[in-house]
Amino acid sequence: MAREKLTIAGGGVFGLACAWELLRRGQPVRLYEAVRIGAGSSGGHVGALAPHAPENWNAKKQVQLEALISAESWWAEVAQAGGADPGYARTGRIQPVPPGTESRMAGRIADARRNWPDWAGMEMTDSPPGDLVPASPSGLWLIDRLTARISPRRAGAALAAAIRASGGEIVEGTPAPDVPAIWATGVAGLAPFGGGGVKGQSALMEFAAPDQPQVFADGLHIVPHGDGTVAIGSTSERDVMETGTDDQLEALIAKARALCPALADAPVIDRWAGIRPRARSRAPIVGPWPGRPGHYVANGGFKIGLAMAPAIAAMLADLILEGQDRIPEGFRPPVMAAD
Repeated sequence: MAREKLTIAGGGVFGLACAWELLRRGQPVRLYEAVRIGAGSSGGHVGALAPHAPENWNAKKQVQLEALISAESWWAEVAQAGGADPGYARTGRIQPVPPGTESRMAGRIADARRNWPDWAGMEMTDSPPGDLVPASPSGLWLIDRLTARISPRRAGAALAAAIRASGGEIVEGTPAPDVPAIWATGVAGLAPFGGGGVKGQSALMEFAAPDQPQVFADGLHIVPHGDGTVAIGSTSERDVMETGTDDQLEALIAKARALCPALADAPVIDRWAGIRPRARSRAPIVGPWPGRPGHYVANGGFKIGLAMAPAIAAMLADLILEGQDRIPEGFRPPVMAAD
């Protein structure tokens, strides 16, 4: 029996992931994007699919872990369906260990053994791999094998290709009609649930290190991609809605060159700024929209949207198609007080 098309609003990674997950389960979809695919915060450079610290374990960390574990097969299916490469690879991560924190890092490693799969665990080393190794005054580095990367723009294009190849409809340049839908509209749709936008800036350098681990040092992500580029990011600027790049990004680029001298002469080939949706709880918002029967929300990805998208999409597909509610309490859309 044919099903009616389900409407999805928003062509960022949450909306696209929901559309793909529903399609692969046999549910027809029509996705509306007011501007173009990846026009908002899903159109940056970084794509660090990095786990939360394994201590103080909670529901959000568990959901993200499950998403990171399943990401390899999920993105491989996307690539196969649409014939476009999302730029996914599980290449691991290097972090310098600050002096005096060795015992704390040992505790973190023990927590990773408890909460992560054995193959994904952390360890400290005095000889990390790769060319993009940041200096470590302690002479030690923390590495993990769980962290992966994805190219945000390529991921959006790959999802769109998979959706279209599987019979889904995508309408760009047109806002979604006000009908029952999954609302994944980023900052523009976050206001009814609190939170707001946080500006981020990132850069893309020309430097080939496609199989090397990414770096997290001094609050900075340095992510080698598979196309001969390295992403640098990002700033986190509260209460800023202007999306131009500025001196803060130039300072970020200078910091990356100082941290990883191999990047000293790497040219910057692109700069980006955008507004990321951050919910009050900092957890994604997913589930039925209170007071609007038939409407659902997928929003608030903030810095972990690319990592969480497959899990968010699966939760909503389970709820909508199977009536199975697996959404953690802390993720549900809040009921806001009337003005």
